Amino acid sequence: MARKKKKAAKKATKKATKKGTRRGKKAPAELIISKSRTKNSVGLRISSDFYAALDVAVREMIAGAEARAAANNRGTLRPHDL
Repeated sequence: MARKKKKAAKKATKKATKKGTRRGKKAPAELIISKSRTKNSVGLRISSDFYAALDVAVREMIAGAEARAAANNRGTLRPHDL
């Protein structure tokens, strides 16, 4: 009976350990833009660092739109906030 308890304890420890290792390192922030859609909409080749720069530009546009909407006492972003 003691063996069964030890085996059960080992299984529980393994499960707990596996859950922690699945996530691994923290992933970098996700891109707002879609790489495949961006690539399909452009007729030229795109460098790998272009996506990060485009993502930064989009995030800045969104932050500016948020600030404008908040300054106008609105909780909704509208096209004219861009």
